[in-house]
Amino acid sequence: MKELIFGVDYYPEYMKEDRTGQDFAMMKQCGMNTVRIAESTWSTEEREDGVFDFSFIEKVLKEAEKTGMQVIIGTPTYAVPSWLAKKDPEIMVRTKSGQAFYGFRQLINIMNPTYRFHAERIIRKIVAAAAPWKCVIGFQLDNETKHYENFGPEMQAGFLEHLKERFGTPEAMNEAFGLNYWSNAVHSWEDFPDMRGCINASLAGEFERYQRAQAAAFLRWQADIVREICRPDQFITHNMDFEWRKFGAAVAQDGYSYGVQPDIDHVEAAAPLSLAGTDIYHPTQSHLTGKETGFCGDEIRCLKDAPYLILETQAQAFKTWTPYPGQLTLQAFSHFASGAMGMIYWNWHSIHNGYETYWKGILSHDMEENPVYLEAAKIGKLLKEAGKDHLCIRKKNAAALVVDNTSLSAFKWFPIDRDLSYNDVVRWIYDTLFEMNVECDVIHASVLNPADYEVIITPALYCAEDSLIEKLKTFVKNGGTLISTFKSFFSDMDVTARQERQPYALTDCFGMSYQMFAEPERLYAGGKECRYFAELLSPDEAEAVLMYEHRYWGRYAAVTSHAYGSGQAWYIGTYLDRSVLREVLEGIPALARLRTDGETSWPVVIRSGMNEKGRNVHYVLHYSEDEELWRCSYEHVTDLLTGKEYRKGEEILLADWEVLVLEEAETEEKI
Repeated sequence: MKELIFGVDYYPEYMKEDRTGQDFAMMKQCGMNTVRIAESTWSTEEREDGVFDFSFIEKVLKEAEKTGMQVIIGTPTYAVPSWLAKKDPEIMVRTKSGQAFYGFRQLINIMNPTYRFHAERIIRKIVAAAAPWKCVIGFQLDNETKHYENFGPEMQAGFLEHLKERFGTPEAMNEAFGLNYWSNAVHSWEDFPDMRGCINASLAGEFERYQRAQAAAFLRWQADIVREICRPDQFITHNMDFEWRKFGAAVAQDGYSYGVQPDIDHVEAAAPLSLAGTDIYHPTQSHLTGKETGFCGDEIRCLKDAPYLILETQAQAFKTWTPYPGQLTLQAFSHFASGAMGMIYWNWHSIHNGYETYWKGILSHDMEENPVYLEAAKIGKLLKEAGKDHLCIRKKNAAALVVDNTSLSAFKWFPIDRDLSYNDVVRWIYDTLFEMNVECDVIHASVLNPADYEVIITPALYCAEDSLIEKLKTFVKNGGTLISTFKSFFSDMDVTARQERQPYALTDCFGMSYQMFAEPERLYAGGKECRYFAELLSPDEAEAVLMYEHRYWGRYAAVTSHAYGSGQAWYIGTYLDRSVLREVLEGIPALARLRTDGETSWPVVIRSGMNEKGRNVHYVLHYSEDEELWRCSYEHVTDLLTGKEYRKGEEILLADWEVLVLEEAETEEKI
């Protein structure tokens, strides 16, 4: 890629008239260079069984070749045509609630043989038709793939074979999962029950892990097919998404990307890809903070340790997402600040029929230029003028925030609190670090290499391998800083609670232990009320950083710190008020050293990396409608967006929602 990807998802088949030529002219005028097409319209591409029509795709490809645009082709397998569902009703997924009805997307049984046969056929046909075109730069597999809560016969039969392979005998499984409880023990594989009635968290957790693995295997299966046919220079990607958090009740789809995706493991999903891709949506208007863009980008970037592609993000969409002037620019450069190498809006048109009629695109329903289009054109101009070799950055962060799908699953069975989820704890920590201008990688526990980092944070890492715990102890002993929160290390990967005193195998490292936890009723720490959950920490050898303020629990610590070997281990035993949490984190020496700019904090956020020219680049992102005075902390930098030069100590007045992209002079020390 010689340029940053900048474009839109494009669906001319949704429109009542042919606008392809006009649309591409408007896109080029907007500075766009890429469209993503075809992933949503299997019923248009194969109107009846075995009758294929790729004329609308060919029309787009011809226009792209004519105008110099690039195209990403999506495989259309996430939304099946009605004739296919009629042919084999078992294509529709069976969940705990029963079999899904045809209509909505992503309600398919990805393991159904009939579905697989027809999916492979359409994939082969569409890739063979598109791959020879010069304008086609890559292929996207499926769309936001997950297991769709599949409890169908293929999923359950496959899971039983998996259990046989793992355990050998039912008795070994009974012992591992504690199935004697409530007479759930199985003594013959033929007697293994339907998983829809499972009440054992260990067995259910293993089933969810298997479900996630099958979703990833489905992507690997598609990748193998595409790789057989596509050109070597064409990439293979997928648009991984996140837990969807509802924003309001006004619109059914209204929400945003929030935390770790529960229904597929991103590490497994990314393995067969040559380019990591993602869909990131976030609050806008007065709720635009940059935190969702930061968290999601930091997780996707780490999957390949390389720049990634935004395949969907918002332009207008809902009434709550219509951007204020300047916000579209800030949103775009926020993605590049996290390490993206391209960004595509969902979508170009605002469609006139269908479920997403009011999920508006760049163009409103009148199809004319509008303020969003005009601001997108400014973004396109800035990207072209600054260039990919200056704007696209790689990062080497010294802090890692560790996430884990198994722990997420476990908390469905054993909630911390009805109003506090696993992802809430993850974001509680991440958002505070973001506000402090401490950049971190978001790393899955399964691939964490502690030696790569100076600081490791484990928010609610409930399930942990013995081997990982030993690595973390060694990490601290060798000089690292470990920061863990309540509900970390309590169980093994089979969701079996440890028998030893908590935190398991790390009491010497943290210099404290606990045996009890409580509802934080009238419980305070740092002068502010604690919420949701409180572990009563006994600071045996550790320093009590914060003690609980309570008539009965006041003898216990809320936060401890302990020197272990050459490093330090910090433990946060309760959900602190955010202001208190920030004070605690700011008091950790290793984090203080990692702050991008010790004098700067949110709403001014600084994200840094090294560009393809080998120069340090600092994205200064201002998430506020109020002006802010910021003092430059770099010796000599040039704003890639305006050409203005600044020197250390110079005061810069940041306008509402403003962004600076500061490149250090070539002779300065590299980060």
